[in-house]
Amino acid sequence: MKKKFIFAAGLMAFSMQMGAQTIAADYKTTSNGNPISASVFCADPTAIEYEGRLYVYGTNDHQQYIKNNKTGSNGYGNIKSLVVFSTDDMVNWTFHGTIDVGKVCTWAGQSWAPSAVWREKENGTKEFFVYFANGGGSVGVMKSIKSPVGPFSSPLSQAMIRHGMAGVDPCNWVFDPGVVIDDNGVGWIAFGGGDPQDSNNKLMPGNSRIAKLKPSMTALDGAAVNLPAPYLFEASEINMMNGRYVYTYNTSWSDRNQWSSYDKRNGQAAPSSCSMCYMVTDNPLDPDAWEYKGEYVPNEGNFGMGWGNNHTHLHKFNGSYYLFYHSTLLESTMKNQGAMDNNASGYRSIGVDKATVNEETQKINKMTLTKTGVKAIKNLDPYQLQQAETMASSGGVMYEDYKNTKSVSKSSLGNDASENLYIKMKAGSWTSVRKVDFGANGAQSFMLRAKGTGKLEIRTARTGKALATVEFSSTSFEDHIIEIDPATFKGVKSSIFFVFTESTNVQFDAWQFSEEMLAGIKDNKMKSTNSGKGTYDLNGRRFNKSGNVHGIVIENGKKVKK
Repeated sequence: MKKKFIFAAGLMAFSMQMGAQTIAADYKTTSNGNPISASVFCADPTAIEYEGRLYVYGTNDHQQYIKNNKTGSNGYGNIKSLVVFSTDDMVNWTFHGTIDVGKVCTWAGQSWAPSAVWREKENGTKEFFVYFANGGGSVGVMKSIKSPVGPFSSPLSQAMIRHGMAGVDPCNWVFDPGVVIDDNGVGWIAFGGGDPQDSNNKLMPGNSRIAKLKPSMTALDGAAVNLPAPYLFEASEINMMNGRYVYTYNTSWSDRNQWSSYDKRNGQAAPSSCSMCYMVTDNPLDPDAWEYKGEYVPNEGNFGMGWGNNHTHLHKFNGSYYLFYHSTLLESTMKNQGAMDNNASGYRSIGVDKATVNEETQKINKMTLTKTGVKAIKNLDPYQLQQAETMASSGGVMYEDYKNTKSVSKSSLGNDASENLYIKMKAGSWTSVRKVDFGANGAQSFMLRAKGTGKLEIRTARTGKALATVEFSSTSFEDHIIEIDPATFKGVKSSIFFVFTESTNVQFDAWQFSEEMLAGIKDNKMKSTNSGKGTYDLNGRRFNKSGNVHGIVIENGKKVKK
């Protein structure tokens, strides 16, 4: 392990003398939590909780964005991968890369709208399942027995749900799976969507299905049955609440002239066009047992989403419910700041807001989506090794696989999830984390793990003054360690920014503060002092065990002058 010890005082003085700098733009703003990523377009969220972390999966809109050369509309046809993020505090998100569905399931032409579940079998084996839409024609499944981020394999040689299977037809779009494992350990899957089977019956389009899964979780256990969801269009998901099944979906743009004929409306007004509604039941396979419960998210036309559709996932984490969804908020902001072609459209971003849910009655209160998002549920620990891919926001970053030996270029996002990512930082690129707790004693040293030649400034504002500076140069990943002022890095900071003001081929891998004095730093004092090689643990931190990874990842952003 190579380390370089750098005294910071002179470097800080030099930094204070620098004039105006070109710093990458902030399309999310420090005060906002949404979208969860300022650098990756993604949509159709789903989530699982595992070992204290929430893992969020989504459609990889960024793959289509790059394929379209960052212009034109998002037609979804080239999306063959899924993104994976995780968090334990709801504001700092670790990007684990992408799941290359096209490589795992070679029969699949697209991968949209995932749904994920996991279970532990009686023998202790853990199984992670990710279901996805193969365009609008079928539903596939992938499985991992290692972790929520893979590696994944295909348990089948074809789609799990297809036209022609018992109970599936007539269904216009066999897609948008929503999966849940109930309180008895039984798996269920809902799917379907599209325009009404009968143009004279807009109230009941007849395209929603639900089916029981076999114990393998990779095959239907009997025929699918109709799920009578009024004005259904797409976006199925399922939750369990107090022993009952809660089904959520997105409604159509159809007129609501037939609403008065719906005998289960229970005095409720018709749902607005393209809104999110839900139903509940005790018996999923009995169409007459489903109860319509109403609209919980109206169409957010004023949220930078136009009148497009939405796709939500409701998840309970750390005792509270959160609603994940998508919008075109990031796209709109980038266009407004001149960083995105005005002809580009439909590139979505995942957001999250807190939801109010009564589990006993299965009532989901109507909610408004926000730019602010949610508050941190815990502070970030700067004394643990943190991967560079963990961030609240960023500007001008590119994700790469450090094991890739080929030339790095704009990516189609075809790398395997979870392992060996770092961030390529141009001059002016930055990342930030929120709610960082340095404790009462404060930090006395800082370690930057990187290679290349550059200068890093640590700030509490994107364009603020440097609180500490690291100048470094190395041809391999090394730990560059400086001594810092504990009076400056003390208590809880609302935000910490890592701004690379100079860069020549800089690759940013990880960072860590220490309460130890520079002279007292030993290998066993830093909580992780391994080399830059190896794989991540499930918290996004690296350990000494090699792994196979492929590909390159993303670029985003335009620089603006301070």
